Amino acid sequence: MITAFLLRSLNRRISVAVALLLAVAILVPVLNLVAGPSHPLHIPTYIMALFGKYLTYALLALALDLVWGFCGILSLGHGAFFALGGYAMGMYLMRQIGSRGVYGDPLLPDFMVFLNWKELPWFWYGFDHFWFAALMVLAVPGLLAFVFGWFAFRSRVNGVYLSIITQAMTYALLLAFFRNDMGFGGNNGMTDFKDILGFNIQADGTRASLFAATAIFLALSLTIASAIVRSKFGKVLVGVRDAESRTRFLGYRVEHFKLFTFVVSAMMAGIAGALYVPQVGIINPGEFAPANSIEVVIWTAVGGRGTLIGPIIGAILVNGGKTIFTGLFPEFWLFALGGLFVAVTLFLPKGVVGTISYYFAKRKTASEPAPLPAQEDGIEPKIQAAE
Repeated sequence: MITAFLLRSLNRRISVAVALLLAVAILVPVLNLVAGPSHPLHIPTYIMALFGKYLTYALLALALDLVWGFCGILSLGHGAFFALGGYAMGMYLMRQIGSRGVYGDPLLPDFMVFLNWKELPWFWYGFDHFWFAALMVLAVPGLLAFVFGWFAFRSRVNGVYLSIITQAMTYALLLAFFRNDMGFGGNNGMTDFKDILGFNIQADGTRASLFAATAIFLALSLTIASAIVRSKFGKVLVGVRDAESRTRFLGYRVEHFKLFTFVVSAMMAGIAGALYVPQVGIINPGEFAPANSIEVVIWTAVGGRGTLIGPIIGAILVNGGKTIFTGLFPEFWLFALGGLFVAVTLFLPKGVVGTISYYFAKRKTASEPAPLPAQEDGIEPKIQAAE
């Protein structure tokens, strides 16, 4: 039943995007592991890891598009859900180090030994198991989104006020995780990871598997998001976005629709953070920075809000440009990013994908023949009789 529901959501564009992501999940690791360094098609490990990071950003942008593009909720706090998922995975990876840390403590991570912690905090229990960490990757961002959304949406907080509150939530978490007594590594965060599921995290095979897992999860999340927005539930979401008061007057519990979508989006962002950490090798409070959440909005706007595929393309394009631009002109990157957002707002309000889709739709409409004028009954036979 669930499979049929997901398959019905695959229109032509989504099907092509999912197929491409699955092909990338297979092809890139093969070209990294099988094709030798001297082969012209060989993909170096550092390039694969870099694009794996881009795919986690694409998943985060997709999560934001689900609530902003189809529900009208401009969240400036999705970086918090991303970071919480990353911390959940980082805690698991820290527990896998064991006695191989700098201080050789089999139970306490190095930063706890350095800060004179005597015992492992209660909220670290269970993170030595991958299944528990995977559960927390979903549960912690989802629970925070549920509690936040429950109060915000029931209070009918909308528009810019909701955006400000989400950013305040992210900033509060930033300040909290910077504290050493929180038990999450303070301003240094967590790093020096060794293993994941018993495999060396620095090995080429492990990094290829992480890349493939990221592409597969992105394809799966795209399918789920498409299933949501193309269902009857999704039609109500669009109604909430375009005319919330009218949708409410029709008898729909608008806050329930918003809350469900917000929680699902937060869980997607948490998965993106969990896939990001082992590929980058570090997680620290900087991921909670409000500027990170604003960047996600820019990726979504550049690609095309409300298109699902657009945010994926926008995240890859902007971050690819960031990698190149910061290497050539590092001091001008923030100005370029701000200019890009202004230019998109003024000249491409629908984003790259939205503008292209609008152009082809308009061209198709113009190429269709105009309908013949309606003829009244009996007029044509009378003309033929007169002839």
